[in-house]
Amino acid sequence: MSATIRSEEIESTDDANVDSNLAAVSEVEAGIRDFVRNDIAYLRRPAVPSAETAPLEPNTEATVNNVNSLIQRVAGTSLAEIEKLILELESLRDLLHAEGQRVQREISGYAQLSQAAMKSTRMIAENVTQWKRAADGLRNS
Repeated sequence: MSATIRSEEIESTDDANVDSNLAAVSEVEAGIRDFVRNDIAYLRRPAVPSAETAPLEPNTEATVNNVNSLIQRVAGTSLAEIEKLILELESLRDLLHAEGQRVQREISGYAQLSQAAMKSTRMIAENVTQWKRAADGLRNS
């Protein structure tokens, strides 16, 4: 019976911990929501005409347009250069892949050639040993 009471106490303690954890999580989430609302509130406000946002003079507007077109040209050139570099890197990747396969084939060929040379050397050594024995046998007889 005391085990039942203790398990109920543990469960009630666990429930209290879970409730306090949920409360803490809810509090943090509310803080984050408030921060985000305050951080982007200026984006939702209607624009109030000021000296900074007043219509530009035609001469100033032309200058802004020139600067914008210059930025677009520079960005366009940069993008073209980046795309060119990407194409070069892709072709280099393909070249390296092809060279890697070629090197693997060469290594495989050399391994086969090495094994054939080892077999030939063993055969020659065995034949020389047999001839030497035969020659020693003829001398002794």
